[in-house]
Amino acid sequence: MNQRNLELKISKRMDMVSKMSFKQPLIIDIEGNSRDDGPGIRSVVFFKGCPLNCLWCHNPESKKMEAELWWDREKCVACGECMKVCPEGAISRDNLFFIDRNICKRCFKCVEVCPSKALRCVGQEMSVDEIVRKVVRYKKFFDTSGGGVTLSGGEPTLFMEFTSTLLKRLRDEGIHTLLETAGLFDFKQFESLVLPYVDMIFFDIKFIDSSEHERYCGVKNERVLHNFILLHNKSQCGHFELLPRTPLIPEITDTKKNIQATADFYHKHQIKKTTLLPNNPAWINKLEMLGKKDIFDNKDPIRKFYDQEKEKKIKEYFSRHGVEASFG
Repeated sequence: MNQRNLELKISKRMDMVSKMSFKQPLIIDIEGNSRDDGPGIRSVVFFKGCPLNCLWCHNPESKKMEAELWWDREKCVACGECMKVCPEGAISRDNLFFIDRNICKRCFKCVEVCPSKALRCVGQEMSVDEIVRKVVRYKKFFDTSGGGVTLSGGEPTLFMEFTSTLLKRLRDEGIHTLLETAGLFDFKQFESLVLPYVDMIFFDIKFIDSSEHERYCGVKNERVLHNFILLHNKSQCGHFELLPRTPLIPEITDTKKNIQATADFYHKHQIKKTTLLPNNPAWINKLEMLGKKDIFDNKDPIRKFYDQEKEKKIKEYFSRHGVEASFG
């Protein structure tokens, strides 16, 4: 693809992202007492919708913007109440994943009658006021632990105005704010609407090579890397912290080529710290719950927890390049 066509493709993608940013998001969940999504004890608000389509997404329920039907085989008691109320006849034990999602209209009547909560609606409308009310009750725990509220997803920057309003309200309450992002956003919007109200940003750097990023994440990453560099330069003023993170996905992001390229990128731009996110295969179980086929072979290393010896070697490699790597 020549440079002109690439620029047009990126521009088209960003136009789409910009239009999305005015929509009301659906919220998947608000998780309390988290210690894995930033400093201290935190509440994590999970947004639904993402412009990327990463093969290994640890929150596959967050990819689509619309509400989805979730079925948990382990919780199902086979009472049949859901079959009785489904107007489309989309539910049957003969279906591969219980629900024929080609004919399901997502009316969620089945969810209302499910006694074991095996069926549930993933994605609920919540106002900024509702979210703030839910998290502000934990402020004393945030204050004593150095914690706060993390906006995650999905991708909160798809909903720039909503995210801006929420961050501002949290700041008004004296709550530390952290944003997790994959980095594909309109920088001018981000700078004016989000950056003034965020204390810390976790920024995903999955690949340096753009073609690899497109292969495994669905889009090229020129905009992602450019946004990161701009944010890194602005972070030098000390008004917010910026921390890049790379998921260690076996034979995908942890290749010698990608690790070397990432370390070189950090060295070039004087990045001193990064976080590595070792593969956790628990997300694969979510695919069936969403009615999606598991495409991974039983021997695929993506099904295993990440090798600790390899973790150590990658950490040492970054250290030799002047980058302090920790594990998230």
